Amino acid sequence: MPRKRLAEVRAKTLLHNAAGVVYEGRSIDTGKDIVEQLQGLNASASYVVKVDQAVKGRYKKGLVRLDVPYDQLATELILLKAQGYRWLMLEPHLAHNAAEERYLQLSRDQYGMHITYSSEGGVNIEQNADSIKRETLSDQTDWANLAQKTGVHESLLRKIVHIFTREYLTFLEINPFVRLGQTLYFLDAAAEVDDAAAYFAKGWTPADFRTATLRPLTTQEQAVQKLNETSPASFNFTVLNPNGSIFLLLSGGGASVAVADEVYATKHGDRLANYGEYSGNPTTDETYQYTTAMLQALLASTAPRKVLFVGGAVANFTDIMNTFSGIIKAIDGLSKQLKAQDVKVYVRRGGPRQQEGLALMAEALKTYGLFGAGHGPEMPLIAAIDEAMEAV
Repeated sequence: MPRKRLAEVRAKTLLHNAAGVVYEGRSIDTGKDIVEQLQGLNASASYVVKVDQAVKGRYKKGLVRLDVPYDQLATELILLKAQGYRWLMLEPHLAHNAAEERYLQLSRDQYGMHITYSSEGGVNIEQNADSIKRETLSDQTDWANLAQKTGVHESLLRKIVHIFTREYLTFLEINPFVRLGQTLYFLDAAAEVDDAAAYFAKGWTPADFRTATLRPLTTQEQAVQKLNETSPASFNFTVLNPNGSIFLLLSGGGASVAVADEVYATKHGDRLANYGEYSGNPTTDETYQYTTAMLQALLASTAPRKVLFVGGAVANFTDIMNTFSGIIKAIDGLSKQLKAQDVKVYVRRGGPRQQEGLALMAEALKTYGLFGAGHGPEMPLIAAIDEAMEAV
């Protein structure tokens, strides 16, 4: 499953939990009353204000404001909101010498867990590439020596690695951190997680995911995001072209990538309306909710001809009959509008109870006058989406 970026507020909360210290930062949702979200702050303190939306190079882009007095917080937050950002954050400002800034990173790949560190940190870390060192952690790691080289106390370093593993992180960058006396301060942090671990993680949820997109989420995207946050199954829906003509209702991340790639490879990328997928054996009702959101987006499109492609690879455990029942229920509720717009539905799917599911889907679509074609695993996935594209 994809790696997802966590909000910096959440990443720092994990780090402070490792250090046994309460994190004093807070997340600001500019979709809500900003002044109300400032209640309880220390009016005599100054703060750092940042965009917390997976944007790289924030400082150089003017998306970080340092040493902001309390009475100017609302103004700074509103100015960043005006640039299109929904998620911001603030935390107490820490006065320090830039020469004290250091760098630390943890990452994971097929070769193991790696730690990267430097005695030079901050926004110009890339200009100090010679100072950056990298090691692979193992049972033979000399933690005391590593603590000396990284500038992080051995006990805290072990706890950070433990949090990294326990919370299914794939990447954690702390740049910079400073050490004042015996205390470490994490000034900036970025973390990525394996989103398939959302059911098992203790310190984060899908609500903590952040993207760099500036546009506000559509009503349908918000509905799917809320569904994803409350289900052990996985749901993703992103509008690429609100007036597109090719809508994808796909099961499985691999299928979604393959189908979207085929649409672009055949020069129809400008017609692709959405990207998304459902997986993890969702219930009939969850599939109904997901499909309803997608169909609402489809009906809102102004494209003269539209197709819906219901597809996926051959499932291992997702019950085709259950999910198709949810899809049919959603289509049933909007069948008159779909028929009025002459929408055609193309289907290709395989897996447990595929014969029953495909037969039920074909019967329903023919009844509604929406049937384009239906196939099982005998039809290659790419050939099936090519067939659907021919209709538009």
